[in-house]
Parts: sequence; structure tokens; C-alpha cells
Amino acid sequence: MPHPETWWKDAVVYQIYPVSFLDSNGDGFGDLNGIASKLDYLQDLGVNVVWLSPIYKSPLADMGYDISDYRDIDPRYGTLDDWDKLLAGLHGRHMKLMMDLVVNHTSDEHAWFDESKSSKANPKRDWYIWRPPKYDADGNRRPPNNWKAQFQGSAWEYDETTDEYYLHLYHTKQPDLNWENPEVRQAVWELMRFWLDRGCDGFRMDVINLISKVEGLPDAPVTIPEDEYQDATEFYANGPRVHEFLQEMQNKVLSHYDIITVGETPFTHSASELARYVLPANKELNMVFHFELVDLDSPRTAQRIPFIHRPWKLSEFREIVGRWQEFKRDEGFWNAVFIENHDQGRSVTRWGNDADAWRVLSAKMLAMLEVTLGGTQYVFQGQELGLRNFPRSWGIEEYKDVASRNFYHEILEQRKRESGVNGDEDSDIDMSDIMDGLQMKARDHGRIPMQWNATGHAGFTTGTPWMRVNDVDYPHWNAALQLDDTSSVRSFWKNALRLRKEHKVLIYGDFQDLDPQNEEVFTYTRTYQGVRAVVALNFTSKDIVFNLPSGEIIAGITPLFGNYPVGNGDVQGNELKLRPYEGTVYLSTRILTDTAT
Repeated sequence: MPHPETWWKDAVVYQIYPVSFLDSNGDGFGDLNGIASKLDYLQDLGVNVVWLSPIYKSPLADMGYDISDYRDIDPRYGTLDDWDKLLAGLHGRHMKLMMDLVVNHTSDEHAWFDESKSSKANPKRDWYIWRPPKYDADGNRRPPNNWKAQFQGSAWEYDETTDEYYLHLYHTKQPDLNWENPEVRQAVWELMRFWLDRGCDGFRMDVINLISKVEGLPDAPVTIPEDEYQDATEFYANGPRVHEFLQEMQNKVLSHYDIITVGETPFTHSASELARYVLPANKELNMVFHFELVDLDSPRTAQRIPFIHRPWKLSEFREIVGRWQEFKRDEGFWNAVFIENHDQGRSVTRWGNDADAWRVLSAKMLAMLEVTLGGTQYVFQGQELGLRNFPRSWGIEEYKDVASRNFYHEILEQRKRESGVNGDEDSDIDMSDIMDGLQMKARDHGRIPMQWNATGHAGFTTGTPWMRVNDVDYPHWNAALQLDDTSSVRSFWKNALRLRKEHKVLIYGDFQDLDPQNEEVFTYTRTYQGVRAVVALNFTSKDIVFNLPSGEIIAGITPLFGNYPVGNGDVQGNELKLRPYEGTVYLSTRILTDTAT
């Protein structure tokens, strides 16, 4: 059964991390006016929807995902008037604006939390999740349970005003809202309407699968005995009422607007669980971001260790891609196609080859993977330039993300205890393996300032940037150099996105992996309405000869595009010759009627 074609399925969504995009006033922080000045750049690339990471008022304990006022813009980014002007600029170019909805938690500086913590009798006390302390045999005060926060340490913070703890699954300054309280849900519906009525075209919903916690908040199983706090995701990811809450959101808010919705669903690889958020019959969200693919290079351990790198195989990579491409198509499941965002290292570093000899080719090859997969296309700022991770030589002081820094210091303190090192004597502690992992996978790599040109600070700011720019890279790798270079990564992305929109088979087609166990070449077909695309991607730095299945697969195929400047992969009979990191896409219209979809 073919998917009904819809604007948000055809769309190219470009994610902007505002603090790092472009600074218009020299204060070192990217801002709304900086974004507005680059709308022609985005339109030229082929962008249909701009997604802004949070720009609301915030202390920036977690870079804006700790919101202190949902209805106003943080002064670092501008004003509501600036937002209105940005929206008008987008709509005037027939583009849309998607906002980040962060409602699992607020900032501890939000007025709601100020009231909640003031007194157990306050009407907003139950807007957050409070619990009394436990006491051990020696009378020492302890948190209500053993849950570990995602940014390390206990998921509970003690507040002496009322002698109770509040739950924070992330930073201590991000108390979790109590979605069991209907007043909280009503407040969320109202703030959503505030932005939608102002002209917002949709929401990306931060950790939306965490809004329902298991009743009673029991202790998590002890999976790592030496750790004081334990992974408790089974008690708050995809909780018992999450779908009830989202269906209420759909009924009360989303169904009244023609918008795009995508939910972030961490800690969840179960296909059946993720399907419940997306299948049209359930009336919840258009699609979700799940992280099975970008978690592939993490260790297979009892607890998630996101900043340690595990070598991966192409067969593992393609199994995940293929499974999700085919998943519940007949029931309307829809994918969000992404390989980079503000929480990931750069794709050319992790999944390609960012060495100077191969960076351009492998970045283009990964672009071909992205644009030839079914689902809504997401591009993260700088991905279109082939930006890579910052150098291994940078020390921990250059990492600004709270998750990176907390992980590093927790391991450092653990190793100091094991080595009998006291105080600040860190120099003898070997942290090279941790720095290796952070250099590959830290969230910081997606957050460094954009590389616009070869002037000071990469053209990002005339002031002092909030975070160090990749000063080794930007003088010879930036947007200005790539804009008029027809062989650049950006020019390739522009052409590839145009071809994706022209050939609906690349958006809506059925998927078939042609050689699932191959560890060097990823080959697959997409088939839709009598048209077949054949895609071959060499994930290695060597020449490869690949034998395509004979017969209908190669009948009448003609090259559509590739990432080498001269020619595409050479097909002789059914033998396909691919150069290092070469990608090729062919089209065939000689498809039997009974196989077309």
C-alpha cells in the first residue's frame, strides 16, 4: 500500500542550534537575527522547514533545554519581535518554522518551580515530582530511590525548604514536571497554542517518551553493583500513561493545526514500542527520532555509556537501516531520516572518513545514503558542509557540554579513588581513553560555531565566541569557499536534495537490501509507482567490484548521480566497479507492473 504524499513527508528539515549558528551583534552568542540573515542560504540549499533548538528564556544549564519562561525569548537570542520577523522571512520564502517543545522538565528558575518548592501547601506543589527522604540504618538522609540521572549522580535533589527531594532525570536544574496532574497538561496545551497561534508550524518534542513514570517510583535493579545509582530507564521511558497523554495532546491541540510533529524517544530500540507513537491509527505523532543507528558505536553494556566508542560493522549498520526502512509500511509508519543532530558527533567522523584524503568523498557518500532513504529528511547545521569533529588535541576545558564534563570528572574521581590519589593531583591519572571517546562522540562536536568564512572566528562572531571555533579547520573549510565550488560538499547536498524532491521513489519507495552481509558496500533498491532506484555506496577506502543481481534489478538502469567528479560507478553486465567511498544512484523505469508500489 503506497504512503499518501504529504508536505511534511516531502520536506527537508534543517536543524539550527541557535547559540552556534550566527551572531549578529558581537556578543559571542548566535541569535535570531543571525539566523534571519541566512534564510537565502537555507532556501538555496533546498530547505523547507527550519527547526530551532530551544530559544526560550533559560539559565543555559543545559544549553536552553532548561526553560524558565516558555512564552518569551532569551535575551541572548533576541526578542519576540525578532522571532516574528524571522517567521515572516521564512513564510515569505514558502518555508516553515518548527520549534523545540521541552516539557518533560523545566528550569528550576521557572516561576512554576519557585511556587512548587515554596511550600508543601502551595497549589503548584504537585506540578513537580516530590518525595520525602529515606534514611539508612545510621540515620543518614538518602534519596527516595536509587535512580541515576542521565548527567551522572542521583536523579534526586534535596531541597531543605520543605525537607523533600525533587526528581530530575537530567541536570539538577531541570526538575521533571508531573504529567499525572491534569493542570500541568493543560498548561502545556496552552503554551503550545501560544506558539501555534503566533504562526509556528510544528514541534520537535524533547524526550517526549519520558513524561510518564511508573507508579511508586521503585528502586531500579542493581546492574552495576559498584555504582551507588543505577540505570532506571525501564521505569520512566515509555511509561504507562505516555500514549494516553499524547493522544490527549493530539485531541486538544495538534489535530486543530496543519503542522509537523516529531518526538525524541531516547533509551528505546523496541520497534513495537516506537510504532505506537507513529502509526496513524494511534493519532499521536507524525514520526519519532529513535537512536538505534547512532547508538551503534556504543558499548553493549548493562548501562548506557554513550561517550565510549565501539568499532562497528557495515552489516550491523545496514541491518538497522533496512529494518526501519521496511517497518510497518503497510500500516503507515513513517521514518525521520537523520544521522547528525546537536547531541551527536559529526557523521563524517563517526561513519565516514574525515582524513583529508577522503573527507569530501565520504561526506558526499553519506549524503547519498541520507537522501535515498525513505522518510522525512533532517539536516543538521554544518552537515551540508561536511564539518568534522574538533581535534583530539583539545583538552577537557574546551568541552562545554554538561554531560561531557560530568562523565569525564566522574571517571576521573573513580580512578583517583582506585589509585589512592588525593585532592587535586590529577596529572598521574590516565584519561586518554575517555578523551578518545569524547573526541569521537561528545555532544560538543555538533555545537561548535558554524564555519561561515575564513575571517576571525570563522565569521561566526566579531566578539569572543561562547565556545571555541575549530580554528584548525575553518580557514580552509567553510561555507564561503563551498558556495561557488561545484565540487564542494555543500553543492553536492544542494543537488542531491533537489533530485530527492524530483524523484519521489527516493522518499516513498519500498526498500530492499541487495547483500545484507556485505561489510564493504551498501547496496539497495527503492521502488515506487513503476520506478526503481538502485543505490550502491562504498564504505571503504579501496576499489571494490560488486556483482549486482542479474535480471530485472539492472534492466534499463541509467545513472542519476554520484559523488565522483567524472562519471558514475561503471556497470558492465551486472558487475559494478566502485572507487573509494564512491556512491552511485541509478534509475530504471523498466519495472514489471505487478512489482510496482
